Parts: sequence; structure tokens; C-alpha cells
Amino acid sequence: MTYISYIDPGTGSMLFSLFIGIAAALSFGLRAAFLKLKFIFSGGKATADETANTIPYVIYSDHKRYWNVFRPICDEFEQRQIPLVYYTSSEDDPALSADYQYIKAEFIGEGNKAFAKLNFLKADILLSTTPGLDVYQWKRSPDVKCYVHIPHTVDDLSGYRMFGLDYYDAVACSGDNQIRWIKKVESMRNIKSKDLTVCGSTYLDTMKNRKQSIKNTAKNEKPIILVAPSWGKSGILSKFGVSFIRAVLDTGYEVIIRPHPQTVVSEKSMLDELISAFADNQRLSWNYDNDNFEVLNRSDLLITDFSGIIFDYTMIFDKPLIYADTSFDTLPYDADWSDEKMWSLQMLPKLGFQLSESDFCNMKNRIDEALASSDLQAGRDEVRSDCWANIGNGAKNTVDYLITKRESLLSDKQNQKQGE
Repeated sequence: MTYISYIDPGTGSMLFSLFIGIAAALSFGLRAAFLKLKFIFSGGKATADETANTIPYVIYSDHKRYWNVFRPICDEFEQRQIPLVYYTSSEDDPALSADYQYIKAEFIGEGNKAFAKLNFLKADILLSTTPGLDVYQWKRSPDVKCYVHIPHTVDDLSGYRMFGLDYYDAVACSGDNQIRWIKKVESMRNIKSKDLTVCGSTYLDTMKNRKQSIKNTAKNEKPIILVAPSWGKSGILSKFGVSFIRAVLDTGYEVIIRPHPQTVVSEKSMLDELISAFADNQRLSWNYDNDNFEVLNRSDLLITDFSGIIFDYTMIFDKPLIYADTSFDTLPYDADWSDEKMWSLQMLPKLGFQLSESDFCNMKNRIDEALASSDLQAGRDEVRSDCWANIGNGAKNTVDYLITKRESLLSDKQNQKQGE
């Protein structure tokens, strides 16, 4: 008789973490013993090869869609002729084909394969957009001196899954709103304070430059409505589905739906059903571009929920939005620790008009009202000042910070050796 063993994903994740923990403990224990012996036999003097394999600066990207965050930083390192290693979990990441002399890009696999490499990494500074360090499979390596998080959004980060930033050493923030939230989480959970600095937003700077380089284009004959929600049970597509899409199409306007990338992965059956339900409608198209710039620039109004695209759209393109009332469930997120409403949800009334399910029958009037409004500009300016600092200098400030941080770490280590 043949027996087939099955390990569920949760158990598999736990076993992988256990294996990595045991392997890491053995590896670093043996390494420490070896280095101690070398230190003794060298007469108590540090040998030159102890740090020979340590990489000064590393970027880790878990998906190619974050190239818009990292490219300006890579460009800045290249311009300064400073070596940088770029690890990616996307086999077709644009970094792998970029023409750099000082940037070394490498595909390190997906999931556990990537984490296995990262968990044994030797580096001074590691920069990443990926939350959840030391929470799941991605463990802190004892040979990485400093983990720096750089957000891929300008909201306050309360929408991260719980404990998403707890084990980072530093955060290169885009604005004061992120500083306030991170400090609040540290206080609520009584955890170690991170090194927080406001650098700006690299990807918004790039979008701003692209927008300014575009010549004035003809206005759309009819409004083009972009629907770009988040994913999960609180998202528009999951919660309202067919009835919502039909209401938008009934306006007679052209409609573009841009599902969240995670919807394509985690809610594929739901998405397939929606696509099939409106397969014959010529005014509806589905957008999956890795770069959202063109579709944001082309549309006249955004309908969303709590997605981070809110800030790309309003901060760069200065266009109105309508946000659906989806009764956001904070349970899986850091926001659940606070009695205060999420910053992004507090900002929504300053950026657009709310849409409830009862408004579906009056969708066209609601859209026309938002398109005609002249009262939202002041709100956009207010939000921009809180979430996007140092406009135009995000990459420069980020690289300046990383260099200063590394120099400080190396200086501290040298002083510690001299004091021994």
C-alpha cells in the first residue's frame, strides 16, 4: 500500500522556520568558535578576512512591481559610483537587465529559497520594502548590521499586517504621518525604538517627473473611470462584485478595472467570475500593467476603497476620487491596535466623495458631482504636505541616509574593538 504524506502550508512554514533556526544556530555557533580560535592564534589581533565577504549595501525586492521604489536609489548609487547588490525574487525584474556598472542584480528565487539565502546574509545595510521581517520565514541574519525598511506607499503604514515593522532597525519614511504612526506602535507594544528619518518618496518623485514631461493631451470626449480597489474581503470587488460593476457601466462611461496584484493570486476564482460576467461589454477593460502610470494618467476619476493607489492618483495627477464605504476590517492589521481611525481613512473625505451601496442607483450623478467639484484641491495640498516630504529629493536623501548609517555602524564597531 502506498501512503501519500501531506503537509499543510502553515505547518510547512513552521517546519521551514524551525529548520532555518536550527541551521542558523549551528552555522553561527561554529563560525563564532572558528573566529575565536583565529583571534587567539593570531595573537589577539583581528584578521583582515573577517569582513571580506560582508556586502556594504544590499537591496532586497520581493517583487518586480517595487522597481519604481528602488530604481531611483539604484540610479543614485550608480551616479556616485558606490557598489550595491540588488537581490530580487522576480525572475523578470527590470533590475536584472538594467545597464549598471556598480549595481549587481541577482535573482535569488521565490519564497523559501530566497529567505534561505537572506537568512544567512552578511551585509552592513539591507534595504527592503518587504514587511514581516523575523515574523515568518524571513529571519534576521546575525551578520546583517542594520535592516532598513523603505515604504512603497505614503500612507501611515497602519495597513501593514501585524508586527510588519517590529523587527526592522530603521525606516526611511516618506512623511511625518509615518513617523507618528511608527512611534505610536512602538509605545503601544513597548518595543525597541527604530531609527526614523524622513527621506521622501522615491517613486512619487519619479512619477512627478514623468507627469511634468508629458505635453498637454486632448481631453477625453467622455470621462474614463478607473476602478482600482485593494484586495481581500473588505475590497470593492470582493464585497460588491457584479452589482457595483454594473452600476458603473450603467453611467455610459468607459470603465477600466485594475485589480490589485494580490487579487490575481489570492482571489482568482472571484476575479474570473467577474471577468466572465462582463465579457461582452465593449466599454469595460481590465488592466494588469506592472507600471500604473499610463492608466492613472489616462483616466478622469478613480473609484477605490482603501488602496494605496489613492495617493498616487491624488498627489501626482490632482484628480478627484470616489471611495466606497466597505467597512474596513482592521483585525489582521497593525491598525487594530489603535482606537484611532486609520490615517488613510481620515484623509479620504479631503480627497474625494464617499460612495455607499445605496448610491449605486445614482452612480452617474455621484461621478459627475466629483468631476465638477473645485473644493478638493485644498484637501490634496494638505494631505500632500503631511505624507510626502522633500519632494524631488527622495533618492538623494535615502542614499545619504544609508551611507551615514553605515559609517556610524562601522565607527561604533571600531570603537567597541578599541575598548576591548
